Amino acid sequence: MADVVQRRVGGSLRFPNRPSIIASSTIAGPMEGKGPLARWFDCVVEDDMFGERTPEKAERRFMRDAIDVALKNAGLEPDDLHIMVAGDLLNQTVTASFTAAEVPAPFMGVYGACSTSVEGLAIVASMVDAGFADVGLSVTSSHYQAAERQFRYPIELNIQRKSTSQYTVTGAGALVVSSGRGPVVVTEATIGKVIDMGIKDPNQMGPAMAPAAADTLYRHFVDTGRTPDYYDMIITGDLGAVGSSILRDLLQRRGVVLGDVYRDSGALMFEGVPGTGVGGSGCACAALTMGGLIYKKMLANEISRALVVATGALLSSLTWQQGESIPGVAHAVALEVQPGAAT
Repeated sequence: MADVVQRRVGGSLRFPNRPSIIASSTIAGPMEGKGPLARWFDCVVEDDMFGERTPEKAERRFMRDAIDVALKNAGLEPDDLHIMVAGDLLNQTVTASFTAAEVPAPFMGVYGACSTSVEGLAIVASMVDAGFADVGLSVTSSHYQAAERQFRYPIELNIQRKSTSQYTVTGAGALVVSSGRGPVVVTEATIGKVIDMGIKDPNQMGPAMAPAAADTLYRHFVDTGRTPDYYDMIITGDLGAVGSSILRDLLQRRGVVLGDVYRDSGALMFEGVPGTGVGGSGCACAALTMGGLIYKKMLANEISRALVVATGALLSSLTWQQGESIPGVAHAVALEVQPGAAT
């Protein structure tokens, strides 16, 4: 019972054995390469189809390459993995399952919409911290063309995008987590609750997700006794310009001021890139930001504490067409630099 108490702080999870992120990888598409985060990516692919016949197959290539690069960066082989947790946006998470068929590791497929990257990391960190795995991999992907075809319209129809629309990020990000001493540790995770505010417009993803992000962030601060200035950077997954403004307002009403440490990865991803609406979205949005900007800034000791809150709009094209609303969810992980660990 004492062990359970040690690992729970209010409703959040604390990892006393400090599972370490020992490597990351970020493989991004050409549009993402035009944004300000491009210099933090391991690879920017010039062809978003990656030489494949369909965008769905291209997305698998992004995910597989992200896995290969992450393992190479960690100095590991696929056989060294004790668990692989993967997810994507497509029905039945087919990108993850088809990719997992090529990787000789026990596999768990997860779906949290655009919150999947942090959901996967929280699961892997929990398993490593508890001793169920020594080495685990969390990987997520998304693809603009594949997501548009599933959730909205095939891009061939050339439907005019609304001003509040977000642009699905093409790419994949992977993190290798180990029980050994590494440069960046996962210290806590706050698992989100599903919140449904009744929004039914698939072009309003930021407003649909913002209440869930506010709830997760507020609970994290209450559980840990921290304030936003404890962190050098707080970054949400993909609320975009509209949703991140709503988030600030919702938290301010509850007495929490995010201040200058807060940024949104969706807004950052395509900052200054024409034709991308109010920012990026998709599983790869938070994954690329976390494995690129956040992780590499921590390796360089430019920041020492970060809180990543990946947000997900649980949109189903089937239920949306039946008039149902779009629930939201957000998961958070706290990351800290481990002093003295080898990089």
